[in-house]
Amino acid sequence: MNVKQISIFTENKPGRIAALCKTLSENNIDLYSISVAEAADFGIIRILVEDAYTAATVLKDADYVCSLTDVIAIEVNDEPGALAKIGSVIGDAGINIEYMYSVTNRKIGKAYMIIRVTDNQECIQILQKAGMKVVSQEEM
Repeated sequence: MNVKQISIFTENKPGRIAALCKTLSENNIDLYSISVAEAADFGIIRILVEDAYTAATVLKDADYVCSLTDVIAIEVNDEPGALAKIGSVIGDAGINIEYMYSVTNRKIGKAYMIIRVTDNQECIQILQKAGMKVVSQEEM
């Protein structure tokens, strides 16, 4: 039930995100989600796409430094407390969330929280036991 995320390491300079998006566009790759984290001299751009392997190959061929990471996508209800419940279930199990961001599925009108944790399989089991829906790459 893991989702493949592409992490791209790039200089923290004007135009880098535009250049990345142009490369993806020129290769007919549609973004599901993008998250940007920065440090003084570099940034990490995390993206979700339909076919992560093809996109990673395109990016590497365009001289981007990138890697594939397994993350978890959890369907989230649009209501107060939904994210608190997810955080509580994971935290109460002693699992640390390294980072998270959200994405929406335009086709079905659902939102997902994308999380990176220390142990995906254990976290997936705990979430499912708590009645939460973890979705696959294909479902996104």
